[in-house]
Amino acid sequence: MLTPVTSVPIPAILEIGKGTVFNLDRILKQHGFANAVFLFDDFTYQTYKQDILSSISTVEISALLMESGLDIQDLIKKAFEMERFDVVIAMGGGTVIDYGKYIAFSRRSPFLSIPTSASNDGFASSNCSLIVNQKKTTVPARVPYGIIADLEIIKHVPNRFILAGIGDLLSNITALYDWEFEERHGTARMNHFAYMLSKKAVNSFIRTPMADIRNPILLKELISSLTLGGISTVISGNSSPISGSEHLISHALDKIARQPQMHGIQVGIATYIMANVQDHRAERMMKVFTRTGFFDYVKGLGLNKEEYRQAIEIAPTVKPSRYTYLHDEVYRQKALRFLDEDEMLQLIFQ
Repeated sequence: MLTPVTSVPIPAILEIGKGTVFNLDRILKQHGFANAVFLFDDFTYQTYKQDILSSISTVEISALLMESGLDIQDLIKKAFEMERFDVVIAMGGGTVIDYGKYIAFSRRSPFLSIPTSASNDGFASSNCSLIVNQKKTTVPARVPYGIIADLEIIKHVPNRFILAGIGDLLSNITALYDWEFEERHGTARMNHFAYMLSKKAVNSFIRTPMADIRNPILLKELISSLTLGGISTVISGNSSPISGSEHLISHALDKIARQPQMHGIQVGIATYIMANVQDHRAERMMKVFTRTGFFDYVKGLGLNKEEYRQAIEIAPTVKPSRYTYLHDEVYRQKALRFLDEDEMLQLIFQ
């Protein structure tokens, strides 16, 4: 029996460049949006709200400052307390983007994503991380109708946000190798178009000049590649094209680490570990993390080797339904040995 061709939602708007956030009036009008709910986090509310709203003249805007710490029930309540709107817009970091995605999902409304950093691929994905029963949980949301990334804003974020995005993007390499591993063992079936999209995304970025991580060319490539990775998960119907054993290590660290680091930073370190365990593109990983300054940054964090050891050991329990390299005892032991043997990791860990 043939598998039918599916209809895949992808963003209708993708604008990446300097000053794009001040093109909202044109963008909203072009797409027939007459009124919008505009969600800000504290930083974007204080820094950009007035200038952005002043630039919008043909669309009615309801601006809301979203406090942190809201859980899923809070968001559902807020969603249905709102008056009718044509589109939800969220500008800021990952938390307010996730809030916007879920409110739009609850109200079956289009969603415009305006990230202020490129620290992970969440601004383009079809799920979000929310508090459910007092625990951070990944829940379904809405694929953004549009993504608007202003390079003038993104280039001014601290380096760690850009480096985190690089770490998250490079995890496509190890995640795809895990996906192949699962298919060989009969525990998963790859979607080859999603695989190709994720691979093309990371390979495109790797060919970008990396002498200056604030260079607009690098930032545009990073955002574009993270967007493609997010879309690959919509095609596959799961996170496998961009999330494998390296993400399991990061999720485990979130549970056990005394002071968890940014998602993309933890994922980047775990990606370096797993590339060496898989014996797949590890040399390329070393070059990218060295040239971008990723390794120099993480050397100053005082990371604890024992926490990473424990995270590797419990990683398979994070998603027991999967079968990544870390679910195999042989490769798990290889990862643990690598912690003690690799010269770079000795400089990174305490």
